[in-house]
Amino acid sequence: MPQVTGHTADVLELFRTLGALSRMEVIDQTGLSRSTVNQRLGSLERAGLIREIGGAESSGGRPSSRFEFAADRARVLAADIGAMGFTLAVCDLAGRPVADLSRDVEVWAGPEKVLAMVQEGFDELASPDDVWAVAVGVPGPVEFAAHRVVNPPIMTGWDGFDIAAAFQPRYRGPVVVENDVNARAVAEARLTGADNIIGLKVGTGIGAGLVFNGSIVRGDKGAAGDVGHTRALHTDPEPRPCHCGNLDCLETYAAGWALVRQLADLGRDVRRTGDVVALVQQGDMEAVRLVRAAGRAIGESVAGLVSVLNPRRIALSGQLAQCGEVLLSGIRERMYQQTLPLATRDLVVGPSDLGELAGVTGLALIAIDTLLAPDSLEAVLSATV
Repeated sequence: MPQVTGHTADVLELFRTLGALSRMEVIDQTGLSRSTVNQRLGSLERAGLIREIGGAESSGGRPSSRFEFAADRARVLAADIGAMGFTLAVCDLAGRPVADLSRDVEVWAGPEKVLAMVQEGFDELASPDDVWAVAVGVPGPVEFAAHRVVNPPIMTGWDGFDIAAAFQPRYRGPVVVENDVNARAVAEARLTGADNIIGLKVGTGIGAGLVFNGSIVRGDKGAAGDVGHTRALHTDPEPRPCHCGNLDCLETYAAGWALVRQLADLGRDVRRTGDVVALVQQGDMEAVRLVRAAGRAIGESVAGLVSVLNPRRIALSGQLAQCGEVLLSGIRERMYQQTLPLATRDLVVGPSDLGELAGVTGLALIAIDTLLAPDSLEAVLSATV
């Protein structure tokens, strides 16, 4: 239930959250006077953000009007950038993808090349005149207010780059930049109606998005949830160097790039994380062994998050999640061994059911929240009068 203060944005949030409502239902929800509610509804209707639909039930006399959120009023563009490529989508104001496309590109090719390709894809999906907000997700720590990546381990050349500035001249609305795993966790929480979620992405790299009490836990510098660069609990006698410059990070034992390297050393023809998944699905004994060991290493690292945060659900996404129980069994085994029964009694650990568009959906929802926040909404209402 949204917290209602009487602002026009709070009235709009009622429609976004509860669905169609009559004037009387808005009055009941907000405690505002009829004249104030009429003024709020009038502003939203003139902006095209709500529209009148069929009448509500009435005990006598003319049925009262009902209104619904007009999610098709505008479009939001979202770019979910990963280590080896990106997915783009144009979404409605409810965060639902209308059309999407994907491209392959290595993120370490640098921001100029990658973002130019993103812009080309955006141009295929929507006209700038229809776009009210843009969201870009990246596989590294993000200083959300500054729209910048901060010391990203695998994003060579991106540190401090102003990602939003690459798109702001072309679009009139806000441009938000978010960590890709945070976006997936937001989609998981919103679309499943759950809360207290860890969205764990296990692909070329490893990261966790944290959504607790309805909000993203970003930390002071955007580094919250970066479990891939915590030290693995059990390490080899010979330290393993990580892309971030440290030794024996979890990623060096469990990330896709590390598994590719290990399997290549064993003579397997592997170049990408997807090749590792294919070997596991074919029953290759060495691939199964290494992925199961990776699951145990991940479980040991995630156990600390479980003990501290006490989540209700851990949802796995990313290419390695396609290894199914080979990976999950190892995660569960070590996580349950190293946490108190109270913290895991009702914990659900499993793959995300949201599919490949979870990232762009979460990004769109974050951008829409920014767009329709009180300060931003006033600008929208003024521009559409």
